[in-house]
Amino acid sequence: MQCFHCKGEMSKGSAPFSVDRNGYHISWEAVPAWVCSQCGEAYFEENEVNHIQKALKKVDFETQALHARIA
Repeated sequence: MQCFHCKGEMSKGSAPFSVDRNGYHISWEAVPAWVCSQCGEAYFEENEVNHIQKALKKVDFETQALHARIA
């Protein structure tokens, strides 16, 4: 597999992923990914993206519940 960014060689590994949204920050240190050996760009496969989205939906739900208690 070739990197879309720099055309370097991609290999299986892991990469960090973080997001700021809806008043919270989440960070995973090592998510399975294809990582470019040349520039370090990471690409996550569909399965990992689905797991991340599922986790964020759950945190969104709980965050809304916490905010409802303030109001």
